[in-house]
Amino acid sequence: MSSQMRQVMRRTALLVSGRAAWVTAHRGKIVEGDMKGASDWQTCTACKQSQRGLATGATGRAAVETNINSKMASRFGVVQQGPPIEVFALNKAFLDDTFENKVNLGVGAYRTEEGKPWVLPVVRQVERDMAANETLNHEYLPVLGLDSFSAAATKMLLGSNVAIDEGRAFGIQTLSGTGALRVGAEFLARQLGYKTFYFSQPTWENHRLLFLNAGFNDPREYRYWDQNKRGLDFDGMIADLKNAPENSVIILHACAHNPTGSDPTQEQWKEIANVMKEKKLFPFLDCAYQGFASGDLEKDAWASRFFVEQGFELFVAQSFAKNFGLYNERVGNLTVVMSSKEAIAPVKSQLTLLVRGMYSNPPNHGGRIVSTVLNDPKLFEEWKTCIKTMADRILLMRDSLRNKLLELKTPGTWDHITQQIGMFSYTGLTTKQVEHLVNVYHIYLLKSGRINMCGLTTKNVEYVAKAIHDAVTKFP
Repeated sequence: MSSQMRQVMRRTALLVSGRAAWVTAHRGKIVEGDMKGASDWQTCTACKQSQRGLATGATGRAAVETNINSKMASRFGVVQQGPPIEVFALNKAFLDDTFENKVNLGVGAYRTEEGKPWVLPVVRQVERDMAANETLNHEYLPVLGLDSFSAAATKMLLGSNVAIDEGRAFGIQTLSGTGALRVGAEFLARQLGYKTFYFSQPTWENHRLLFLNAGFNDPREYRYWDQNKRGLDFDGMIADLKNAPENSVIILHACAHNPTGSDPTQEQWKEIANVMKEKKLFPFLDCAYQGFASGDLEKDAWASRFFVEQGFELFVAQSFAKNFGLYNERVGNLTVVMSSKEAIAPVKSQLTLLVRGMYSNPPNHGGRIVSTVLNDPKLFEEWKTCIKTMADRILLMRDSLRNKLLELKTPGTWDHITQQIGMFSYTGLTTKQVEHLVNVYHIYLLKSGRINMCGLTTKNVEYVAKAIHDAVTKFP
C-alpha cells in the first residue's frame, strides 16, 4: 500500500471518528440518520474547542463529551448536603402535622397558657411610643451599637460591681447572645491566639459550631450530666477542668443550663472558680436567661458577678431574646471585664474592626426597646413583673408534670423535673422513648429528651404525662 493511500485512509478514519463523537455529544439534538458529514463536528463551537482531543477516535469522543457536559454542570455541584438543624426541622414537622392534640415541646421560646407567643405588654408600650416619636430615625447605629443599651445591659448583669466602678468593664451590642459568642470567640482566636475551648456535655448545640467557625481548632468537652442520678456530674466536671491546658476557654452557662436545667450550687461555683484560677483558664459565660430562669435578676446573675469579684478577666454573652421576648430582633450584649482599664481602648478598637468586617453594625429596633426599659425605673419595674410571670408559669408546669407522673406511678424518678430550673427540662427519656412520643402521640421533642416546659399547659399536661408513662413502660 502506497504512502499516499495510507494517508487517505488515516484521514478517513479521523473524519469517521470525529463524526461519531459529534453524533454522540449532540444525541437528541439532530434528526436520526441526518449525518451531515464531518464538517458538522468540525464547525461546531463546542467540538472545535476539543479538536486536539480528536486526534484519536476514543480520546476525541471523550473530549467532546466532556466539553459539552462541562457546560451544563454547575461549579456548585461539589457542595454536599448539610444535615438539618434538629430544632427547626422538628418545629416544621409540628407545623405540618394535622393531628388535633399535637404538642410542641421542642422550640426554645416562651408560650402562654394558650400555647401562643407572648409580646410583653411593656414591649408593646415602648414600641407604640417609639412609633409616635418623630425624632427617631433609621440612621446607622455606631459599629459597637447603642451606648445606652450596652451600658445598661452590663450594669444589669454585673450590678454594683468594682469592675464597673473602676472602669474595667464595658459592653458592646451584638446580634443576640449568638452574636456575642461569635464576636467574643473570634476576638480571642485572632487577638490572643487561643485555640482550645471546652463546652459541657451536653450543651447548646451551637456552641461548638460557633467557636470552630470563629477560628478555634481544638474543641473539648467537660463532663456535666449524670444520666443515672439525673443531675450534675460535678466530680467529672472538676476533673476535666483540672486537666485543661492553660489559656483554654471554658464556656459556662451562667444560669439555667441548656439543655439540662441543672445548675451548680453557689458552693460548687466557688470550687469551679478556684480550679479555673489555679489552671489559668479563661471563663466565657453564656447568660441567655437572666431573670427568666428564676424570676429574680439578682439571683440569676450570681455566678457572673462572683467570677468578676474573684478578679477574673472574662467575657459574658447576654441575650435578650427570652427575658424580653425579642426573639427575632436579635438583641444581645458582649460584656467584657479586664484587669486594667488601660487595655479598653485597644480592645474596643479591635472589636470595632472585627464587627465592621462581619456585619458592620447592629440593628436599632430591639436594642432601643431594651435600652428604654432598662433606663426607665417605672418601665424597668413593669418588665420585672413580666419576667416573674413567665418564670412562675414554668415552675407551675414543672410541678404539674411531676405530680401527674407520680400519680400514674410512672417507672423511675421524676424529682429532677422540679429540681431543674429555666425553660428546659432534661427528662432522661431515651431515643426510643422519644420516637414513640413523636410517632404515636404527636408530641414533638428533641432526641436528647430535652423538653421546653413552656409547651405544657393545664390542658395538655395530663396528655403528655400519660404519653410519657406509656413510652417508659413499653420501652424501659
